[in-house]
Amino acid sequence: MKTKLNAGRILLGSVLAAFSAAVAWSDAPAVVLTQANAALQAGEADRALVLLHPLTQSNSNEIGIRNQAQAHNLECRVRYILEQWDRAASECEKAVDLDRENAEYHLWLGRALGEKAGRASFLSAYSLGKRVRDEFEESVRLNPRSAESLGDLGEFYYSAPSVVGGGTDKAEKVVAQLDRIEPARAHEMRGHIDEEHKDYGSAEREYKQALAVAAHPAFQWGTLASFYRRRERWMDMESAAQSCMIAAEHDKHAAVALYDAASVLIRTNRNPVLAAKMMESYLAASQKTEEAPAFVAHVRLGRLKEQMGDIEGAKRERASALALAHDYKPAQEMKH
Repeated sequence: MKTKLNAGRILLGSVLAAFSAAVAWSDAPAVVLTQANAALQAGEADRALVLLHPLTQSNSNEIGIRNQAQAHNLECRVRYILEQWDRAASECEKAVDLDRENAEYHLWLGRALGEKAGRASFLSAYSLGKRVRDEFEESVRLNPRSAESLGDLGEFYYSAPSVVGGGTDKAEKVVAQLDRIEPARAHEMRGHIDEEHKDYGSAEREYKQALAVAAHPAFQWGTLASFYRRRERWMDMESAAQSCMIAAEHDKHAAVALYDAASVLIRTNRNPVLAAKMMESYLAASQKTEEAPAFVAHVRLGRLKEQMGDIEGAKRERASALALAHDYKPAQEMKH
């Protein structure tokens, strides 16, 4: 009787062990995807790709269709911030093919195709441009309350030529939808439409109205700085960048705005000391995002330090960038 009881316990233990292993395997892809996304947001491109590789090489029977689709989407986004547009678009297409009802996957495919279109020949750009429009429109159809999808669709409409489906009249319809979801973004889009119409006074008023209603005004100060850059109003641009920094210091969710405003100053080669301070503050912040990849911030900060004569500092920033993303060409091409 005792032997039979022990045998039963052993059998039960084996079953439970097998069940636990199966549960662990089914949970493992989700855990890895979470880790890969965290690495992506932190700008750790190399680590994200290492984590994603087993999942993108697996088949959906092993890890599930949703997990595999998410893995391809995440790899697309890593390739996107590495500026590897062809590979990014390929990975995003795989994600969409696996899950055609996911609005985010269509959004990222549209973004990757848009970058390809911007570097393609005329005929290829025409074909890609229509695909970009289709992906953004599908993303909005699937999730009509996504401010991100509406924002990208609206930007396509007001900036793309009519031959591929652009038009400010279409963008104005998107603004009406954004009004109910994210008013600050709606005002920003109106500002861009006004700029397309060369009504710069109205554009400035819209950007300032966006600032007035924003939950995180540091971002809108960055938008205003960018507008002043386009209008070559250098003093106003620098003042808006200063205001962005002050606003971000009081908003832990707005660190990425420092990256944006610093990038505006860098593009105009003005106030490198302020730009460097803003980049350093962003890199020191606890909250980073793929919208402002840390390795890109290190490269831009390194160039600023080189410009200001800090060669050793520039070398450190280059090394930091390559430690996060060894395949990032701008880091490889830095002199120091």
